[in-house]
Amino acid sequence: MGSDVLPCYVACDVSLSMSDHIDELNTGLREFRGAVHADASVADRVFCSVVGFGEKPQVVQSLLPMDDLAELPEPAPTAGTNFGPLFTFLRARIDGDVRALERHRLRVHRPMLFFLSDGQPTDPVTWPSAFASLTDPTWPFCPRVVTFGLGDADQEALDRIGTFRTYLSRDGVRLGTALIASVMHVLSTSRPPADRTLSKRGSARGLPWKRTEGEGRGAR
Repeated sequence: MGSDVLPCYVACDVSLSMSDHIDELNTGLREFRGAVHADASVADRVFCSVVGFGEKPQVVQSLLPMDDLAELPEPAPTAGTNFGPLFTFLRARIDGDVRALERHRLRVHRPMLFFLSDGQPTDPVTWPSAFASLTDPTWPFCPRVVTFGLGDADQEALDRIGTFRTYLSRDGVRLGTALIASVMHVLSTSRPPADRTLSKRGSARGLPWKRTEGEGRGAR
């Protein structure tokens, strides 16, 4: 395998308004997985975690090699679509995951976050501060953020969140295409920190990580 790893986080809005889009999202995740595995140069270098959010975030799949990707749950009624708790959760999650990778002496690219939503935040006053913490440039694990808007998504909010790229499904862009294009661009144009090297015994697939109880089974 390659000596470098790119951690990817797919944060999906699963509030009730997303009911019409959930099949599209799951199809996009399958296409993303298929494209990664079709390219031998990246198949072992991409790890992915899936997080659903509405009123609060929930882990659908922890950070794992892309042997499979868990299906998103059916949207359910929630008290809101809160962006702030998601960003706070992701900061802690990314920090822990990257440190775990580094303990195995893997060279870790700056993480990528794919943020998918069709609506407006129900916490408009508080989410910007949580997002500022997540994207603080002084934090060494600050992720590149790609946004993907579905339906009548609030483009203004998505533009504020998308620090790397912003896509809109209404422009005819497919989710799977957006995911793989962003990943391939990063892997082909950037380098992980030079001081983090793969040990002779280290291997991304040898990490003691597995799907935890309660996480969804992947779609192969």
